[in-house]
Amino acid sequence: MNLKSLLMWLIAATVLASCNSTPQQTPSIIPEPLSVRMSDGNLELDGDVYISINDPSLEPAAGYVTSLLSKFGIKASTKGGGTPLNLRLTTSHRSVGSYTVEVTSKAITVAAPSYDGIINGIATVAQMLPTDGSHTLPVTVITDSPRMQWRGMMLDVSRHFFTVEEVKEFLDLMALYKLNKFHWHLTDDQGWRIEIKKYPLLTERGAWRKFNDQDRGCMNLARTQDNPAFEIPQSKLRINGKDTLYGGYYTQEQIKDVVAYAAARSIDIIPEIDMPGHILAAIENYRGISCFNRVGWGQTFSSPLCPGKESALEFARGVYEEVFELFPYEYVHLGADEVEKDNWKKCPDCRERMRVNNLTDEHKLQAWFVQQMEEYFNANGKRLIGWDEIIEGGLSDNATVTWWRSWAGNAVKEATAHGNNVIICPNEVFYFDYQQDENTLRKLYEYEPIDTTLTMRQKELVMGVQANVWAEWIPSRERFYYMITPRIMALSELCWVEPSVKEWDHFLGKVKHQIGLLEHLKLTYRPLDIMAIPDYKEGGNQKPQKRQASYAYTSPVDILFTNPTPGATIRYTTDGTMPNSSSTLVEGPVTVDRTTDFTLRTFTADGRACEAVTTRIVIEPCSPADSTARPTGLGLKAVWHNYPGNRCSGIESTAVKGTFKVSKVEIPEGVKGNIGLVFTGYIDVPQDDVYTFALTSDDGSQLWIDGRLTIDNDGPHGPRTVTGQKALAKGLHPVKIYYFDNNGGTLSMSMIRDGKEVVVEGDFFKL
Repeated sequence: MNLKSLLMWLIAATVLASCNSTPQQTPSIIPEPLSVRMSDGNLELDGDVYISINDPSLEPAAGYVTSLLSKFGIKASTKGGGTPLNLRLTTSHRSVGSYTVEVTSKAITVAAPSYDGIINGIATVAQMLPTDGSHTLPVTVITDSPRMQWRGMMLDVSRHFFTVEEVKEFLDLMALYKLNKFHWHLTDDQGWRIEIKKYPLLTERGAWRKFNDQDRGCMNLARTQDNPAFEIPQSKLRINGKDTLYGGYYTQEQIKDVVAYAAARSIDIIPEIDMPGHILAAIENYRGISCFNRVGWGQTFSSPLCPGKESALEFARGVYEEVFELFPYEYVHLGADEVEKDNWKKCPDCRERMRVNNLTDEHKLQAWFVQQMEEYFNANGKRLIGWDEIIEGGLSDNATVTWWRSWAGNAVKEATAHGNNVIICPNEVFYFDYQQDENTLRKLYEYEPIDTTLTMRQKELVMGVQANVWAEWIPSRERFYYMITPRIMALSELCWVEPSVKEWDHFLGKVKHQIGLLEHLKLTYRPLDIMAIPDYKEGGNQKPQKRQASYAYTSPVDILFTNPTPGATIRYTTDGTMPNSSSTLVEGPVTVDRTTDFTLRTFTADGRACEAVTTRIVIEPCSPADSTARPTGLGLKAVWHNYPGNRCSGIESTAVKGTFKVSKVEIPEGVKGNIGLVFTGYIDVPQDDVYTFALTSDDGSQLWIDGRLTIDNDGPHGPRTVTGQKALAKGLHPVKIYYFDNNGGTLSMSMIRDGKEVVVEGDFFKL
């Protein structure tokens, strides 16, 4: 064999050897562990698993891991033989929640200095388990610890009710992703969900209702969107004479059961009994706790509790007395948000309370009520949490603030400067009931909850973060998991991992892997977003980009729609109808030679139809510039209308409250209440081209360019970004932006150039 032949043989042998070896893959664990060290070899869980503990306090953890392994077809027991799974409390001084998982070829050991660290280690082991039935784990040592100690989620069971079994299933998912605080919103205007023996009417009547607008709205969505997840579950209905009632509640024994179930998973439960507002389910059934006997809805919110009446305070204490007995965790949530105080202004009892206590306005009266309740909480060994409205009128020294109003941007600074703890959950990012778009998951993942301008002491007062799930439009288990997953994964990593370690593309790859785990656990989820490759050419290397509300082209285009979710397919229609399993399947690029509206729908690997999205492909020449345009030099103008409506089309028909010169698209300072804004100005286009715009708002907004609708983000909704394109000729183009909101929201507009967002600001929009 000559030298050349020998060299070729060695190269071929090396390639063959590398093909036949199986390189160890780093486990796709969420949240990302601090350290993963892998070695050659595997552990085969072919038989039973023997769970051993070194401390009696770990017995609940042994029961939990037994239940968890059974979901993977693995039998586990604290008796008998089998592969050892050792749970070990250690004397380490590592941080609370830290753990080590060691997998050898013969055993698994989870070691931690505390019970919650053991539970976190168990979650890591569970995520390492294959879902194909192979039960093979790589030899690995994982060392980990959390960034934040408050890693929470809130579930509203008042608007739509979730059973004990459904709540337990949710707690299992929280534990799997190392979340440890469950904020249970148990009461609100629409339903009272916890048994209070002193006040039996709260559940006898207050837990049941006739269908309301939210119920009917969900049923309508089930029909119009061909989505059974919006149906009202029959199991939560009962017949009362001729009436069909919706509801349910938890007995005190059921509450104790859920509390114990959560504790075994190292999850603390924070109950919320909302007062003094959001309490219509109570004041409709008990006289003497509201200002007047006639109760209902005011301009925005419901009739509140009356802080002027001793009977109302006695009612509040009586309710919380029983709540304290049921929930061992030190924190209890009072609520105290969105209180309509008009009744207090007219109520003689409230006016007298204010006079006696030298309270100058209704905000101070609310602060007085909160402080009265806090004194009662503290006397019973509990600590009070309230939504950020408790800052208004005077914040007590010890209350913890849950910051939820994105538009109340100084809440965290104000509370921490006062020395109070804060939990971060601004609605713009952390409300998981808000509709999702192409930016939602990444915006959550990359959000930094610790304000860098805070002092070191203020930063230490930020306890952590939580996501909130309000259930007005979430009537079923299936809809619930669709809305929170995979967002719960981004929340998990945000709570756990230092910002410098996070990397979006790596996280997204892990999400794709985790989808298989969700399918194995039979949990619904929202697929990843539909991507698009505009101007697609076979064999090209174009990268998929975010789907947009519209794409603009001046000539015919090939466009490929794709979804990165494993096993997902896409079907579409172009006549405005809802795609179903018989609609056209996306199997390759689609040639578009005229303006076409696509309705696209993802179908998961098991055939489940998901929400539809729309995309308009516009084929038209560049819109001509306005050659007669003569900007005044006054820049961008914003006109504020007193607008209580919910569509942009009605804004200009209402009274003007103010006019502003502004340098960017945002809510001008001082504009609040009923907001209808109309921005006018010009875009200065440097050359003929297709330009991309992004409009973000909470609630509705629209962008008009050259008198034509370019982005439609209209209607009531949470923070949502809609992106669209328009072909524009060089020169000046008149632009108009509409926006409305009536509680507190957000508004911004940007241009996207070369894949990067550029804020649009200045005397006029200069692109």
